[in-house]
Amino acid sequence: METNQKPSKYIEMKTPLPGPKAQQLLERRMAHVPRGPFNTVPTFAAKGEGALLSDVDGNTFIDFAGAIGSLNVGHCPPKVVEALKAQLDRYLHPSFHVVMYEPYVALAEKLNEWTPGDHKKKTFFLNSGAEAVENAVKIARKYTGRRAVISFERGFHGRTYMAMSLTSKVKPYKHGFGPFAPDTYKMPYPYYYRAPSGMSPDEVDDQLLQKFGDFFLAEVPGEEVAALILEPVQGEGGFVIPSVRFVQGVKALCEKYGILFIADEVQTGFGRTGKNFAMEHYGVIPDIMTLSKSIAAGLPISAVTGRADIMDAPGIGEIGGTYGGSPLGCIAALQVIEMLEEERLAERAVSIGAAVSERFFKLQQEFDRIGDVRTLGAMSAIELVKDPATKEPDKELTTRVLQEAHQHGVIVMSAGIYGNVIRILSPLVITDEQLAEGLDVMEQALRTCLSRS
Repeated sequence: METNQKPSKYIEMKTPLPGPKAQQLLERRMAHVPRGPFNTVPTFAAKGEGALLSDVDGNTFIDFAGAIGSLNVGHCPPKVVEALKAQLDRYLHPSFHVVMYEPYVALAEKLNEWTPGDHKKKTFFLNSGAEAVENAVKIARKYTGRRAVISFERGFHGRTYMAMSLTSKVKPYKHGFGPFAPDTYKMPYPYYYRAPSGMSPDEVDDQLLQKFGDFFLAEVPGEEVAALILEPVQGEGGFVIPSVRFVQGVKALCEKYGILFIADEVQTGFGRTGKNFAMEHYGVIPDIMTLSKSIAAGLPISAVTGRADIMDAPGIGEIGGTYGGSPLGCIAALQVIEMLEEERLAERAVSIGAAVSERFFKLQQEFDRIGDVRTLGAMSAIELVKDPATKEPDKELTTRVLQEAHQHGVIVMSAGIYGNVIRILSPLVITDEQLAEGLDVMEQALRTCLSRS
């Protein structure tokens, strides 16, 4: 089959995957690391810079995965690296719970100022998005004196027990790990592409919002619900984007019943959707926010930011953790925020998303197996189906497209409860040329795989 793919300028594939050095490391990995931690591409990193990642065999990829959305400012941003090197000469980790340090306070101040809402806020730090979710729930229960927590179908909030209980997808995240945390409930989240034929988005929203009334009658009274947690765009769930009307309707229900609204911005935050935080698209100010991933250019740190009165509900020693808010993570995060502001990366996200969706919309006109194209800022995805009429998910085709892209130098991942969504999470520092070259590879991978199926 002839290819229209342009010559590579950034991608360099010296070996098939895995290459010989990667194969040796893969054998060691299989011998010494449990099979549970999944791996998207069968190779091992050697060096990263911006939107490019090279492996141990000298292959250079364009990165459309960004460490699952953790690298909005790219691999090894120089400002972050320089700040970390300077911090290494000062101290590594006195632990905030033993001897405090200024970067922790400075980052809390910045997030209190930077997150949506001009009310007084407070912030504390942990290590991962799942820990942030766990602690947001703890704080909400402490503040309200209530126990029940609502999340949404297809939502993903992490792999620790409370976070996993709030997560919706059974395999691979929950299968065989029960029983799960009690007093957790799930409500439907809009999926307009898969709505019944003829049903408008407004009708979908109305139907789903009305279900809350039945839920409060049949399952748990609204007055006994401590919090509701919502992803402003579902990440692992397939980059499913709700309407402003739906999110505002959920917030109104929370206010009616005194339920705290937790926005899980772990994947959507820090410029990814074209705003600093995705909740800004909806005109809704959450009571609590959970933040992680791109907060610190890939270093492990997370944050819980919320109304000061809520955040002060736990007593001394009731929240925290030995490594929470490490100095290195705080220093990196302060530099990341500075980069996002100075380089206007949220605006850059909009132009990236426009380029990605334009390419995919054109392909959709040619191939009806591309069932849907969804984009908010630089959070972009395409959903592949076996039949455009039935919308039956095509996980097998999705897997083949990903493998084809990997072999030709683009790192990209899937998502969705059916495993049939290809998601694009390129660093926001990607150049126009790098983006175009990566999209050329994606287009050719789709053409190749669709022509064979």
